[in-house]
Amino acid sequence: MKVVDARGLSCPQPVVLTKKSLEEGELPFVVFVDTDASKENVTRFVRSRSLSCTVQENADGSANITVGK
Repeated sequence: MKVVDARGLSCPQPVVLTKKSLEEGELPFVVFVDTDASKENVTRFVRSRSLSCTVQENADGSANITVGK
């Protein structure tokens, strides 16, 4: 499964990387983010494209967002 590591990046970079991965057509994939703003923005973007996503919160405050069909 493809991994998009957007940790340490400020918005809108996590969304831009997610969009690029969607355009490449490789589903599912995982996006790693480390801020609440990035988590919210990526999930909102994915859902606006009528795709599903699940969020796994990590103990360190980061999150793994699995993007699927």
